[in-house]
Parts: sequence; C-alpha cells; structure tokens
Amino acid sequence: MKASQFLIATLREDPQDAQVASHRLMLRSGLVRKVGAGLYHILPMGLRVIRKIEAIVREEMNRTGAMEFQLPVLIPAELWEKSGRWNTMGKEMFRLKDRHDIWNVLGPTHEESFTDLMSQILRSYRDLPVNVYQIHTKFRDEIRPRFGVIRSREFIMKDAYSFHADAASLDETYQKMRGAYRQIFQRSGLETVPVEADSGSMGGSGSEEFMVPSEIGEEVLLLSDEYRSNQEKTPVLYAELGDTGEGSSPKNAASDKGSSGGGKKAANSGTAAAPTLADLQIIDTPKIRTIEELAQFLKCQTAELLKSVVYRTENGLVFIGIRGDRDINEVKLKNHLGCLELNPASDADFTKIGSVPGSAGPFDLKVADNLQILFDRSALTADTWITGANQKDKHVKGFYLTAEQKAGAVDLALAVNGDPSPAGDGLLREMRGIEVGHIFKLGDKYTKAFGLTVLDPDQKPIVPIMGCYGIGINRTMATVIEQNHDDKGIVWPISVAPFEVCLVSITKTEEEKSQAQAVYESMLSAGLDVLWDDRDLRPGVRFNDAELLGYPIRVTLGKFYFQD
Repeated sequence: MKASQFLIATLREDPQDAQVASHRLMLRSGLVRKVGAGLYHILPMGLRVIRKIEAIVREEMNRTGAMEFQLPVLIPAELWEKSGRWNTMGKEMFRLKDRHDIWNVLGPTHEESFTDLMSQILRSYRDLPVNVYQIHTKFRDEIRPRFGVIRSREFIMKDAYSFHADAASLDETYQKMRGAYRQIFQRSGLETVPVEADSGSMGGSGSEEFMVPSEIGEEVLLLSDEYRSNQEKTPVLYAELGDTGEGSSPKNAASDKGSSGGGKKAANSGTAAAPTLADLQIIDTPKIRTIEELAQFLKCQTAELLKSVVYRTENGLVFIGIRGDRDINEVKLKNHLGCLELNPASDADFTKIGSVPGSAGPFDLKVADNLQILFDRSALTADTWITGANQKDKHVKGFYLTAEQKAGAVDLALAVNGDPSPAGDGLLREMRGIEVGHIFKLGDKYTKAFGLTVLDPDQKPIVPIMGCYGIGINRTMATVIEQNHDDKGIVWPISVAPFEVCLVSITKTEEEKSQAQAVYESMLSAGLDVLWDDRDLRPGVRFNDAELLGYPIRVTLGKFYFQD
C-alpha cells in the first residue's frame, strides 16, 4: 500500500479529553475518531489492526472445532423475556420499538439468540457437543463510557456458546477454550492473568476473566501464589473465626478471644434475646457522621466498631451491620439478595425504619418497606460492639448479635490487599487489570428457559448445558497499546500491527523514485505487509508519523542508498 493513496489521519497534538495512553495514541495516530460519548469511528489504519486481531481469534476458534455464524444485532424482546433477562439487564441494554410498536433489543450479548436458534436445530445427543461463535457488533449503554474504546457503548466482540450433554463434555470444551484464549492473547502480544470471576447476570457455576495487568485497569485483582481472583469474587477470611483457607471449615460463630465495645464479653450473648436500647450503654457522639470520625472521637480503631450501611433495592430496604474497617462488596450483596439495583438509603428511608444517618444501629428498628437486616461475617469477630443508637449524635456500647443473627451472618465484605488467601498460602496482594476475555460455565439456565432438549441414547429427552466465551476485540486493540508504547508512540507487536514494514523513501529524482518503487515491489513479492510512505512531505514529518504509528520495522531509502 502506498501512503499517498492511504488516509493517514495523524494529529500533531494530544487530544485534551484523552485520559490514558491508549486513548491518546489511538486518536493521535488516526486509528479512531470520536463521534460521541462511548462512540468511535474506526478509520482504515485502526480497521487493519481490528482485522488482524479478528483473524487470530478466528484461527484459534476454528482450531478448537468451533463454527462461525452471524446473527442479527436486532433481537426481538420476546427472546429476552423468555430468559428472564428483559427485566434483569437494567438500563445498560438498548431497547427500542419498531413501527409495529414491538419491543426489540440491540444485542449486548447473544445467549438468547443462539439458544433459540439451537433449539430449532439440535435433536439428538449425537449433535453434541457443538460450539458456535460470531465476531459481531454489540451495544451497551454504559453509564460512564471512558478510556476510549476500553469502555465504549458500541464495540466488536467475539462471543461463543457451546452446548453439551453432560458436565464432563462442558469441562473438556471449557479447557479447550481456556487454552485457545491463552494462545489468542499471546499471539496478539498480551500477557494475561486468568482469575476467578463473578458470573453476574450471565448466571452459571464457573467463571474466569482474562486480565491484562495495568495501572489503568478498572478491575481489582487479588493474587497469591496459588490463588487468583477478581476482588468482587474473593471471599474474606478471618483468623479469629478459624478461617485458614482451602480445606478449612470457617466457624459461623463469634470467637471467644477478646472483645470489642468496651472489652466485655456479652452476658449470654449466644442465647439472649435481641438487645434493646435499655440494655446498652449510651454514648454522646456530637456531630459524628462517619466511622473514621467516630473512631477518632472514641480513641479506638475502626475495627472495634460495627458500622451500619443501608440500601434501597427494587424490593425494599436492606440494613447491613459490618465491622468498621470493612466495606460492602455490592456484587456479593446483589447476588445474596437477588436484586438488580442498590442505591444508598435516603434520609426519609432512615426515618421509616426509626433510625438516623450517621448513628444507625441494627436493633430496635421498625419493619418498613420489606426491611431485611443482615450481618457480615466480620460482625462475628468480637462479642460486643460499639454501634449507632438510632438517635442523632448518640451511639451505644455493648451491642451483641443473637444466636439467630450469628447463624445468618454471610460474607458481604470486600476483600483487600493483605487479607488471608483463600488458598491458605499467605496473604493476598492487589493488582489492577483490564479484562479482555471472559469464559463461563452457564449450566442449563438458557436451555431450560427455551425448552431446548435432545434425545439421549435411551431416546429420553435431556436438557443440554452451556458454556459461554467472550473476547472484546476493540478492547484488545487498546490494551495492546497500553502494554506496548513509548514516549514517541505505539510499539506494535508484529502480529497485529497495521503494517509490518514502513518503507520511507527520500527521493529527489525520477530515477530515485523508480529505484524506491522497485524496492517496494520486491517487498510485496516477498509477502511482506508493507506501507510505502511516498508522500510529498518533509522526511521529519514522515519519520514522526512512523514513530507514532509504531510499525515494527522501518526501512529508510536515503541519499546513501541511492549513491550506492
């Protein structure tokens, strides 16, 4: 390709709204142009990179025996109603009515579509296993599109879905896909870390994300030598409760070692009725609103306090008691409640349940709006606590959990750097990462919903189980740039570079141009993917563009070449 016949849309200055290196360099090098929030034109140079990544993905998918399809982006809402996700996907799903007043979806993913299609095709166990995929456009109305194409509202995705007669077959394909993903990312020039992950709205029993370590990563990973997980998925262990990691059976009861809330063991706290305000020592805490302010005022550690967090869900109010040094893991809480949305409770919500913000406590509460009271397992690490008195500027000392409350305590806390590893091999360390791929074991959630059955060897109907496997193509391109750039521009791995070779010719005569043409043609004949920068621009401009665009190999034909 001659640069004089190719649109090279580089910019001389850094775009002001670009926050990260990949976004800045993609705009400056003319790979993309922004249309609106989370929307980007892909220009010819960027499309060449996209097509090379797609080719790697396609080769590795085909090598596993998967078959490529292409399904409509526009999906009838009735398919999503069938799976139950019409109501659970939330506002990130684009919904629209056609001229016949019928609801449709711009596909954010295609479990429903592929399952519906396979229900019309699969008939016998002999048809299984089958693995189908597409490389297609997806749409998600992200609440905060950011970092260029890393989190955008329209993107290209490879999504695959496998169907199996039994768990052993699913496990085999899952491992094949896991290996294919490692190969795809390695060939694309990415170093990835597979970690355990939450399945979210996808459902299913097993899930792994392929993460690229990056300071700009939106995901927090927690790692040890034997354990790797997304922060959202990581359980929190407490030595006080006998938690030791893999193979242990955490005790679901308070430790008898030490105590908080005044340093006294609560009398009969395991069998006593729930405490009331009359049972507790009231402490004046004027103008205290946060757990940190309370700890400073009482000259104690936040871990000696029991804080209260109140949310409103679509099903009502939920009140959580959690140790003061811990934060709520909202993914764990959503999964436990089976809810879609969590919003901080309003002042009016606190009034309804007989409490006040800043001094809320998990006792003497009015039952309103389907109020649920939950305790995180951290509340089991001491016998008594200092907590809110449900009165303005007042807290109480000596609060304890009843036996029923202890038995119902669940892990709702966010694991952090330095927590014990669930594998029992020391402490967790934190790393940030960008998710470029995700694989799931979906079970029969979708096949059951769509009535997909096949006949087994005894001619009896069985419901197949599914796997799901996704790779973000645009995001992979951006992440390659995040891992491969310097102060002059992109440094492409040769496998995904827009061109493998950039030939820059500095010619003055027709004879020199003819010689440069001969070199260019010989490169093409040798099978090289070459861009000949023959533009009538100063050499410095062309060299700067070559550095910015990051071609792996640059060949310059200058006066010394032509003299020889």
